[in-house]
Amino acid sequence: MKAQVILRAAAPLDAGRLGEILYRFQQDTPWMPKLYAEVEAISFCGTMIDRGWVTVAIVDGVIAGFLARDHDEVCALYLAVECRGQGIGARLLVAAQEASPAGLRLAAFVANHGARQFYVRHGFCELTTGDGSGNEEGLPDIKMQWQPQQQEVA
Repeated sequence: MKAQVILRAAAPLDAGRLGEILYRFQQDTPWMPKLYAEVEAISFCGTMIDRGWVTVAIVDGVIAGFLARDHDEVCALYLAVECRGQGIGARLLVAAQEASPAGLRLAAFVANHGARQFYVRHGFCELTTGDGSGNEEGLPDIKMQWQPQQQEVA
């Protein structure tokens, strides 16, 4: 039986768990530069929460992942490693798509093949490739965009 996933707006006290998820991604991903201490990741997540950007996914009472969205830009989508591959990221992304009738945009690192495939499966198309000069990590990235299907009017 699949666990129930509850989506809700992030609260200030969620910053610790979100920062932990973000920091673990940085530490556990070989190609990712190790730029930030865990406390900096927590602070960054706190800032996104304070701006009202973050939706969290709760599974069995624990935050499994989060999506941060500033209007039409997906700024972050991260899941705890043990929660990946269970449809939780898809739930977060579909909720963001439903809340963004004009479409969404994001940047994914070229090296993050799994994320890029995930976004393509959810209707995003690749637009342009950057050389890494436009992000803190200095990694080549791909700008992606999702547009909702236009309904034909009879």
